[in-house]
Amino acid sequence: SLRNPLSSSQLDVFKAIGLPEEEIRSEFGYLLDALESGAPPHGGMAFGLDRLVMLLANEESIRDVIAFPKTTQGSCSLTNSPSEVKQQQLADLHLVTLDPEKQNKKK
Repeated sequence: SLRNPLSSSQLDVFKAIGLPEEEIRSEFGYLLDALESGAPPHGGMAFGLDRLVMLLANEESIRDVIAFPKTTQGSCSLTNSPSEVKQQQLADLHLVTLDPEKQNKKK
């Protein structure tokens, strides 16, 4: 697959699926801003080149050779992820969350 390299057409996609402008900006503003800077179209298959570079560079962690690695906690400062999930998103996917404090009290 190829990624959409145009901010304007990506914005059209978000609007076509019914996202309000405010939500588009708060959830995907970083992506639209990056595309405005001229991200090239790209796509293809992943061959694990980053892992090979890690081995060749004699690094212990793949995060040492990736341009935008996640932290050890799985967070990303570039995209502010993970972020809070809206209740409507959970409902759309038929998911529920459990409160860890309530679960611990049951034990």
